[in-house]
Amino acid sequence: MNKLAAFSRAIDHLNEYVGRGAAWFAFAMVLLQFTVVLMRYVFGIGSILMQEGVIYLHAALFLCGAGYTLLHGGHVRVDIFYRTASRRHKALVDLFGALFFLLPVCAIIAWAAFPYVGQSWGAWEGSKETSGIPAVFALKSLILLFVLLVALQGISLALRSFLVLTGHAPDDEQSEDGAQA
Repeated sequence: MNKLAAFSRAIDHLNEYVGRGAAWFAFAMVLLQFTVVLMRYVFGIGSILMQEGVIYLHAALFLCGAGYTLLHGGHVRVDIFYRTASRRHKALVDLFGALFFLLPVCAIIAWAAFPYVGQSWGAWEGSKETSGIPAVFALKSLILLFVLLVALQGISLALRSFLVLTGHAPDDEQSEDGAQA
């Protein structure tokens, strides 16, 4: 059981690290958008490259931060019953949700995204705009990173829930809202 807990913690640390790094995308996005607006309305200069940069940063922020959000219990959930449920009941809901909803959806997204991303890489797809970012293939690859991070976090959630249900989870490992402490 210690190996399951250690594996779960390793996934949690990965998503914590990636999520904290992705948070910097928000700062960069604000600075870049401010620069675009300043250049456009003060100096009369437009930049498609910079405008696309804002879009890329926005996509990277959400796609790379999804596992982090799941780690901290920030995804949408019907909280009417979950909030007041016992720790064991929450673990049961989390285990069932991860195994029968989250992981299958991640598998479907991956199945649909692989050919989509592969075609983009095969063509070295770039922006449709002449002065845009010539790396649409890299942007589309973030879909696969999203699936990987969320699926891993779903596995971690399922493992932690299993440990709670079997009585092997430490008391301080899970907070009352279902997020890891």
